[in-house]
Amino acid sequence: MFDLNALILAAAAPVSELPAEVVPAAAEAVAEQAASLSYLQLMLHASLPVQFIVLLLIIGSVLSWVIIFRKNRIYSIAMADAEEFEGRFWSGVDLTQLYRSATDRNRVVSGLEAIFEAGFREYARLRQKKGLDSRTQLEGAQRAMRATFAREVDRLEENLELLANIGSTAPYVGLVGTVFGIMVTMHGLASQESASIAAVAPGISEALFATAIGLFVAIPAVWAYNRFATKVERLSVRYESFAEEFSSILQRQSHVEE
Repeated sequence: MFDLNALILAAAAPVSELPAEVVPAAAEAVAEQAASLSYLQLMLHASLPVQFIVLLLIIGSVLSWVIIFRKNRIYSIAMADAEEFEGRFWSGVDLTQLYRSATDRNRVVSGLEAIFEAGFREYARLRQKKGLDSRTQLEGAQRAMRATFAREVDRLEENLELLANIGSTAPYVGLVGTVFGIMVTMHGLASQESASIAAVAPGISEALFATAIGLFVAIPAVWAYNRFATKVERLSVRYESFAEEFSSILQRQSHVEE
């Protein structure tokens, strides 16, 4: 016969005071299962389609992070260069001297300085031709600046499309891996007379692992694309505004010289 008082005292006692043999077996099983969970093991024991898809996602993640670090550096430099050139341009320095600084062979110009250099070079070239009025000279400078503006924006947008594609497709690629993993698991259970959670859980875990990797790849890629697209838009507006302001200066200068 059970000792009812002993059972009540044992149930009311703190866990730390209980002997080791009465620790719930279920808690030990959960702890062992959590400790034994290894993402590397999930990857190594997954089916070949799931492994291939996870490998594609890892490659996409590496590419996206390379693009993120590279574009972040490019945009930081572009913003700093724009600030520095606008400071020199509006400081009242002579345009000819500014142009000579931009055409220095030891420097590679980009951004606002490249737009200025293209516009001023074309304007100076057309001024040397006889029979051209100020309007033709100004239109030539504007065309040169528009062409340079398009090249600069295209340079800023380089690889953003790849980043957007990785961010938008990675969850679906991971979902394909999940579907393949579940299919393989269900096919393996078809040959068994009875199925249990212990038999299904490893296959389901491997399948869901592909979806988790897809989300891990997509989230930073989408966030970075939105952030970089905003920076490109701000820089393009800044470049376009400068081109318009510089056109107005050239127009006033041509009228004065007439």
